[in-house]
Amino acid sequence: MGSLTFLFFPWGIILMAMAIIHFARRRPDGYWLWIILFLGPLGALVYIMVEVIPDAGLLRQSFKVFPRRQRIRNLELAIVDNPSAGNYEELGELYLEDGNYARARRCYDQAISTRTDSLDPFYRRGIASVRMEDFATAVPDLERVVQEDPAYDFHQAMGLLAHALARTGDAEKAEALFKEATKISTSSETYYNYALFLSSQHRNHEAREWAKRLLAKKINMPGYLKRRERPWFRKANAFLKTLPAESM
Repeated sequence: MGSLTFLFFPWGIILMAMAIIHFARRRPDGYWLWIILFLGPLGALVYIMVEVIPDAGLLRQSFKVFPRRQRIRNLELAIVDNPSAGNYEELGELYLEDGNYARARRCYDQAISTRTDSLDPFYRRGIASVRMEDFATAVPDLERVVQEDPAYDFHQAMGLLAHALARTGDAEKAEALFKEATKISTSSETYYNYALFLSSQHRNHEAREWAKRLLAKKINMPGYLKRRERPWFRKANAFLKTLPAESM
């Protein structure tokens, strides 16, 4: 390793630093850290080719924050003269993407006050409420969506409603909806929330199985999806560690 580092110096050190920083931020499979450390610059180069370069697609998404915020400012100005439901819906969606859930919900309030013929603002207002952990407020919006279109957003609406009901104490309805949603949906968020629900019901064996199902999705996922789903894989791994050990 020493000779290789000397051969590539200073670029070998830079490659290793880049690889380790990326690893710390993105948290791919743990064996990559050993490859970087033991193979030095060569291992770092392999890591960058396999993990960093494909991540460039996700990196490009992060740069969209700047045009998004410019669009937010433009819409905030436009709404003064044209407070249409469409403008409020677009602004609400941009706020959702930006993680500003309280403002997103206020925008959907305004959109819904003038137009109630579309399910989408109710759905997205429900999402904002879930992200704010205001589950009681989320339930009516998500119920409206699921009653009219049970498969809305590939059953994601049903999964979110089940989660909101679970968090508001309606375990019976929550379980029925989780079972229905997971018959078709393979959403990592729905799987994770179902595992949380089962654990809250002291059904730890079933909770473990659903967390493992979430993690098992990695096997057949293309690389770009694995990178996108990593936050849910991390949550599932952390959740499994909180469960009591199964008796033999």
